[in-house]
Amino acid sequence: MATVTTGSTPTAEDRRRQVVVTVAEVFCVVGTLVGLGVLGTQVEDSAGGALAADATLLAPAGPAFSIWTPIYLGLLGYTVWQWLPEHATDRRHRATGWLAAASMVLNASWLLVTQQGWVWVSVVVILALAATLFALVDRLQRTPSYGVGESVLVDGTFGLYLGWVVVASAANVFAALSSSGVRLDGGALATVLALVGVGLVAAVGVGLARRFGGRWSVAVALAWGLAWAGWGRLADEPASVPVGLAALVAAVVVVAAATQEHARLTV
Repeated sequence: MATVTTGSTPTAEDRRRQVVVTVAEVFCVVGTLVGLGVLGTQVEDSAGGALAADATLLAPAGPAFSIWTPIYLGLLGYTVWQWLPEHATDRRHRATGWLAAASMVLNASWLLVTQQGWVWVSVVVILALAATLFALVDRLQRTPSYGVGESVLVDGTFGLYLGWVVVASAANVFAALSSSGVRLDGGALATVLALVGVGLVAAVGVGLARRFGGRWSVAVALAWGLAWAGWGRLADEPASVPVGLAALVAAVVVVAAATQEHARLTV
């Protein structure tokens, strides 16, 4: 187990970071309430329905979005965790705190942008979110966890977050194309593009497994999103057996890549 690296007293910079993370979490909660329809329009009903679970062949089925529950609870837990005295000055939180805050702001911004129907702007936002989370998990990878609690709460939360956002980014691009008039809910072109999209997501999943030593949280979130996209094409509308089967195979490939990387590192 790694030793927590702390200073004697939190610096002004440490306090600023903690406050910014907390404010970002509040903003994220507000954005979530907007996206849930409490303070605005539900995501699936915004932007003319372009982001609904049945809008394109690459959209995950509705139950897939339940992954946001552990992610949002994890972000709340992280916000509290980083205020604990033993974490205020440790290098892990110093390395990731600002990125964590940025991810929360981008998350809320995405929800607010989609309320305006700006689907292509939402693509830019979600890609920025994916890049931010990649940088954050990369820093976690280079700074060992302090124990089980840290691994579950911090690494687990941001791993799930990154994995899901990769899948969501692909679905978001398809939604933007659909909103621009490209038919992506069926037909030969839609099927080919969806198969390419599934292949790209799987390739990213394999790359992330190699980059981050087969982090299970990343792989599980990616596989979860792909599996529900597959289920949606096989059991719901818009239907596509080729895309459904490809997405399910891609989910297995991502998990297999993480398993192989774990095995390689433990030899």
